[in-house]
Amino acid sequence: MAPRRPPKKRRIRDATTVPAAASDALLSLPPEVLDEILGRLDLSDAVRTCALCRAWRHRWESLPSIDIYTPIGQQSLWTVDCVLPRFSGRVRRFDVSLDELSTRRLDDWLLVLSPRGGVEDLELSPPCPYKFFSLHSTVFSWRRLISIDLFACHIPPLPPDFEGFPNLKVLSLANVKLQQNGEYQLEEIIETSPLLEQLILCEVCIVGDDFIEWEIRATNLRHITICSNIDYGWNFAELQCLNSAVIDLWEYVGNRDFAKFLAGLVQVRKLSLCSFYAPVNGIKILETLPCTFDNLKSLKLFMHFCELPPILLVFCFLRSTPNLEKLKIRIYDGKEQKIEANGELLNAQWTDGMCANLQILEMTGINWLPNEISFMKLILSKAKLLHKLSISHDDDCSLSHVDPLDELVTCGRASAQAQILFQGAAGSY
Repeated sequence: MAPRRPPKKRRIRDATTVPAAASDALLSLPPEVLDEILGRLDLSDAVRTCALCRAWRHRWESLPSIDIYTPIGQQSLWTVDCVLPRFSGRVRRFDVSLDELSTRRLDDWLLVLSPRGGVEDLELSPPCPYKFFSLHSTVFSWRRLISIDLFACHIPPLPPDFEGFPNLKVLSLANVKLQQNGEYQLEEIIETSPLLEQLILCEVCIVGDDFIEWEIRATNLRHITICSNIDYGWNFAELQCLNSAVIDLWEYVGNRDFAKFLAGLVQVRKLSLCSFYAPVNGIKILETLPCTFDNLKSLKLFMHFCELPPILLVFCFLRSTPNLEKLKIRIYDGKEQKIEANGELLNAQWTDGMCANLQILEMTGINWLPNEISFMKLILSKAKLLHKLSISHDDDCSLSHVDPLDELVTCGRASAQAQILFQGAAGSY
């Protein structure tokens, strides 16, 4: 019997050869392709490629640009301090959630980024509960910025050599503090940003008691949001491209011309206005607007029907918005009527052509007050293109909806297509 041959030993492949071969294959790609691949990775994943093999150890450091993004809960201090010393290229995005330790290092980081001159997207915010941080003035020299988003920070005065942000498209300032005469500073930043498309000023605080009237002048602006419980003298000028606006001034007080203020938004197509207009010091109640909002298609008002000024303001808008298609009214703090605005009074406010294109009326958070019902009945009887009347009552409303709803259902309608939809309690908005 022939001797049995010994079995062949199977070669066990080194486990490191597969990733090494794969990394070698990647390295054979053109540098611009590698840059594209690494540039699509999160920063942490791009840095981890240094573990593939010796040749990859410093590959990420030679990228033309990177994005630094540290969301809430991530250690910003460790991430930024590890990356910035090793990467000498351009940082396109610097989006950092600041904790107490990283806030102390922020000035150093911004000064390191300044000579590189490439940051396009800057977003800085502390976690909640937040503490204000101070922004270094070197940011005013970053002329490639496209977006600035700052929350809860002290903004320093503009340097004498400030030349503007020629590429800025988005400016969002929320809960920021400016020094005295900060309205001049805002005006200059906005006016020297010719490409600005979106402006958000939410709870901006300007030190001082007296504020001049100043203008938000931005010929390319598409959207604006202003939320403030203090009148800092805002006015609008040359907003030819404005598409949408959210104006929440809580109470519009003082001696300024409210009609002039509204006229600055004349080009807008979609407007949300929260301003409990109450004239003081003998100022005449606003009854007409000096302009026509020909482009306005959608209007949302936060108001009530308990006093005459807000009721007349609604009719001011209806007379000045010939192409309005959607009207949303959110009742706020309107539980007790102080005047009676019955059908006769409201009908006297009606003019030819009013609500000629209105298709949707939404009444949210009503209290089934007679003034509210009279307004809805008037719209039902006049709006010939109305498709839908949507109604929801306030969560705390104690009045029954049965009788007033029957009254609306049985009243005359100018549009045969008009439907009345009762949505129940309004809930959150």
